[in-house]
Amino acid sequence: MHCPFCLTSETKVVDSRLGGEGEQVRRRRECLACNERFTTYEMAELNLPRVIKTDNRRQPFNEEKLRQGLMRALEKRPISMNDVDEVVMRIIRQLRALGEKEVESRLIGEMLMQELRQIDEVAYVRFASVYRRFQDVNEFYEEIVKLQQATTE
Repeated sequence: MHCPFCLTSETKVVDSRLGGEGEQVRRRRECLACNERFTTYEMAELNLPRVIKTDNRRQPFNEEKLRQGLMRALEKRPISMNDVDEVVMRIIRQLRALGEKEVESRLIGEMLMQELRQIDEVAYVRFASVYRRFQDVNEFYEEIVKLQQATTE
């Protein structure tokens, strides 16, 4: 592993522990040349299904795109980065568990909405408004009413 500070290849592992609900290994490393410390993450590389877009284009699953959509919905909300990482890992785990070679983007959007509904209702409504292309305030209102009914049940 190259040091990100001085680019030497001589580093040592100072500490290792499981992260991401056991899906990855977090390693603290120290550069033997400049003594700077940094963190690396290791995870098994497993194939995720290709995503079928609404216009029938197919593209590889992009974890960063999922994370950006989640972050946009959670902007200025009191949700930690650990919670964001856990949501992303749960969705990835669900996609792998499907065992499909291809999944529709709609399915990933629905998975994300389910996760948002559980961690932050405001972020859920934000995401739903864009994802479902709300046209007017009545659609917001209807979604909020559904959300309130679901939480009182």
